Formats: sequence, structure tokens, C-alpha cells
Amino acid sequence: MSSFPLNSLPKIMGIVNVTPDSFSDGGQFNTLDRAISHAHQLIAEGATLLDIGGESTRPGASPVSIDEEIRRVLPVVKALKGCGAALSVDTRHHEVMARVLQYDVNMINDVSALSHPLAIQYCQEAKVEVCIMHMQGDPRNMQNQPHYINVVDEVYTFLQNKISELTAAGINQDKIYIDPGFGFGKTVEHNVSLMHALPRFKDLGCPMLIGVSRKTFLGKLTHTAVHERLVPSVVAALWTALCGAKILRVHDVKETNQALLLWQAITQGVAT
Repeated sequence: MSSFPLNSLPKIMGIVNVTPDSFSDGGQFNTLDRAISHAHQLIAEGATLLDIGGESTRPGASPVSIDEEIRRVLPVVKALKGCGAALSVDTRHHEVMARVLQYDVNMINDVSALSHPLAIQYCQEAKVEVCIMHMQGDPRNMQNQPHYINVVDEVYTFLQNKISELTAAGINQDKIYIDPGFGFGKTVEHNVSLMHALPRFKDLGCPMLIGVSRKTFLGKLTHTAVHERLVPSVVAALWTALCGAKILRVHDVKETNQALLLWQAITQGVAT
């Protein structure tokens, strides 16, 4: 039965959305005090990374101005520096990257896969880890009848080509994480196909960072509203971990951590 190597559980990345309109927790943590308090709670629950975002990328979301995104994110980054967790910034804008990289963040998590040349340049110069994600379209239109001939092959090829582009630009491959982009321009069927085929993506030679927490396709498969998706989210996270994901991006840190620890103990017969 599948298990994790001893003492090498996937890392858990807690989500800190400093936004009024994110699909799951929009408006809950969009003040500095709330965001900082939430971040420290996630660390206490087992998160070793925090992903800080100032722009919602839910389906249909409208972009915010660069100045507004910086206004939301930068104070949180500054306040959490030295908090004990690695810091990631979830942004697709090179202007935001330039600002946050001044504060030694550990990762840039870009849903547009460093599509702008300056994004690549800034990340290469900072020697920062990057997560590149596949998305068909952009948040405003990505769920308007997404279409693929073969979703697994097309996402795989996109990530393969992007890895080649980034390494040619001087970003070391060991700094690159990949994300197939569950829910970003995919139907329920596309997402299920990608989940089933996830072990194949290990062949790309980059670690996987997977975020499926509370997503719509989980709700459609289990007939649950956003606030009812704890169990589907934890089960999906466990599956992606067993498929080789090295970082799990989740809202429910405590419960995901419990599931990983229990699975490891049972499959290895060792109470750690």
C-alpha cells in the first residue's frame, strides 16, 4: 500500500488570502491584523509555508490594480518576515514580484506561470523558488467552456515547455515547482482526469505543488457547498500526496496534517 518515506511527509502550505472576494474565505482576513493572526494560527496547526495573495483568481474574478494588490500584500509580507514559516506570494504581476522580492520571500506562486519576461528575470535574479501553474484563459473567462483534445497531454506539454523556458533563462530546475492548475480552465471531467494521471507529472523532474482545497469540482462531485468541503478537500489532498506532491496548498491545515500523520503511521506500522 502506498505510503510516505519516513520523516518526509509533504509540506503543508497554508493559504492567507488578503482579499475581499476569494471564493472560499474572501473578506475573512483582509485586514492586516486578521491576516497576521490567521497566519500564526496556520503555523500552529502545522503549516511550514504560507501563501499570501492579494488578488482573487476565482472563476469570473476581475483583476485588481497593481497598486491595490501591493497595498494588500506588502504589509503582510513585512509583518510575517521571521515568523518561522517560509513565505510565498501568490501573484501573476511582475510589478508585485519586484516589490515583495525585496523582502526575501521564499517563493513566487504564479497562476500565469511567469508569463511576463520581467517575471522570469526578477525570479532568476532573486534565486527564489517558483511555482508555475497551467491555466487555460484567465480568471475572468477560464471557466467559459474550457476545451481540450487530451487534457493530461496538453497540461503536461505546457509544463514541460515552461520548465525548458525557465531553465534556459537561468532558473535552476531544483527551484521550479509545477501545478497542473486544478479548477483553472477545466471542467469536472478534466480535473478528475488530471487527478487520476497525477503520478505521470513526476516524470517532468520538478516537485509538484498542488492546490485542490475546497474547489468547485470537489463540490460538484460530492454535492457540497464551499463550507461543507472539509472532508473532500482532505481526501483529495491525501490522494495528491500519495501521487508524489511535495507541497499541499490548503485552507484546512490542521485536518490535512492529521490525515497525513495518521496515514503515515498506519501504512508504516510506526507510531511517530
